[in-house]
Amino acid sequence: MRLGSIILFVALCSFTAYYIYEPIPEEIEEKWKLMLTNCFFRSLSHMADLSELLGLKDYMGVMYVITLAEKVVPVSDEHVKVTDENFDGVEVVLYQPKQQGDGGELRRAIIYLHGGGWCLGSSRMSPYDQLARELVTELDAVVLSVEYRLAPAHHFPVPYEDVYRVVKHFLQKGVLAQYSVDPGRIAVSGDSAGGNLAAAVSQQLLKEPGQQIQLKAQALIYPVLQALDLNTPSYQQNRDMPILPRTLMVRFWSEYFTSDKAFFRAMMANTHNNPESSSLLKFVDWSAFLPETYHREYNYSAPAVVQGVGGEAVGMDGPSRSLADPRASPLLVPDAALRSLPKAYIMTCEYDVLRDDGIMYVTRLRAAGVEVSHEHYDTGFHGALMFTVWPTDFLIGRRMTDNYIKWLKENL
Repeated sequence: MRLGSIILFVALCSFTAYYIYEPIPEEIEEKWKLMLTNCFFRSLSHMADLSELLGLKDYMGVMYVITLAEKVVPVSDEHVKVTDENFDGVEVVLYQPKQQGDGGELRRAIIYLHGGGWCLGSSRMSPYDQLARELVTELDAVVLSVEYRLAPAHHFPVPYEDVYRVVKHFLQKGVLAQYSVDPGRIAVSGDSAGGNLAAAVSQQLLKEPGQQIQLKAQALIYPVLQALDLNTPSYQQNRDMPILPRTLMVRFWSEYFTSDKAFFRAMMANTHNNPESSSLLKFVDWSAFLPETYHREYNYSAPAVVQGVGGEAVGMDGPSRSLADPRASPLLVPDAALRSLPKAYIMTCEYDVLRDDGIMYVTRLRAAGVEVSHEHYDTGFHGALMFTVWPTDFLIGRRMTDNYIKWLKENL
């Protein structure tokens, strides 16, 4: 009996170790912590797949547990005043310094947009709440954290439109005066899908007729910037990396546009482009916009172009049309639309499927004459900036946060 128990125990330990262990690159710090963290994400993803297969709950509905697990109620403390506001019908969490500035001086402001693939995440998650408080105290800034509506309940362009309405509302002289914000020191920032929204808003705001107040800076943290080519070198190199494997990123894109599973399958095969979007592939030609060091053994081949992607129900009025919309894929705008953009901070990570999106945008912005600070982490992985709260607190997340705040302090 005792021998049987020992064998069962050893077998259980062996299976657990096999399930947890992943072949993570040696360069990454705290590898075992990342394996353990990702074990939770993978387990939840498997449960979500099973739930959707059985018709119990859709995939993103199950994955939303990640958001719920880290939800907090942001409250004021001795240094930061926190209020829930409504800007043009959209919920925002507003963080302000409690200490009045010397002589009534106006403050910086950061409009922050959370990540989560447009389907998950919340400004009321503990990592975002902690980051907002740090921005307030370190920069003596007003921070506006936007609670935009999420897909798949609200497909594109709803999340973008929510964010754009908030930015437009905030950039009114009367509103800025109400919060003692300097109209010349306002930035928009976001991570991952939030970086996508920040880049899109920065571009579209320049086209707004009569817009008097413009952004001074955009800070994009491992942003997702294009949906046309989902087979760039970083998508291939990091297809199975923890936190954001290629399958999950493709699913996020698909769910952002539609609930049609045929479109997801087409995106997975990189055969989702139509004649309209294919004309814009020149803007995501990584053989031209990526430094050669990132080409490695990968050879560029333009994604296939297919008529009627996603079935008759999708057509050109659905996600196929959204593919070519720069509000969804900010990398698709022509060079002329980039020239007047505010200075940019772009963070990229080596072990991230989105690495090449960010680097291509850096290349194109610089070519257009925009001032860009590019911070690349050779040992970085997607989502690391948000891993600063126990038990998923990583040293690299702390370094990223410090460097990000340092840039804002020097450039805003």
